[in-house]
Amino acid sequence: MLPATRAKLEIDLSVARRLGAPMLGLGLLLPHLPGHPGLPCPLRTMTGVPCPFCGMTTSVEAGVHLDWRGAISANPFGLVLIVVSVIVLIRPAWRRLAIPVSLLVAAAMTSELWELHRFKFF
Repeated sequence: MLPATRAKLEIDLSVARRLGAPMLGLGLLLPHLPGHPGLPCPLRTMTGVPCPFCGMTTSVEAGVHLDWRGAISANPFGLVLIVVSVIVLIRPAWRRLAIPVSLLVAAAMTSELWELHRFKFF
């Protein structure tokens, strides 16, 4: 195995906790706000090409409301993000997490392919 494929990204879970809890709360709150604001993707807005994170807000919002089909159709990784956030929140003793960079790259590529298919680029 090449050394680059063994590289890991160290994540401070205290930061993940500070971001995960509000993300879940906003997912619950967004449908109740007037005008139902969303977060436009800058890349898609400027180029028309979706990024790997397109649909994450919609996916998390649908997922926390148990709309599995809506969450998966928007971006399946939104459900992964919900599960990871819940686990990190209920396991406060966990301080750091090391994720293989190759796993993150594979996930980003898979998400981008999903979005390109979703927006009918192929």
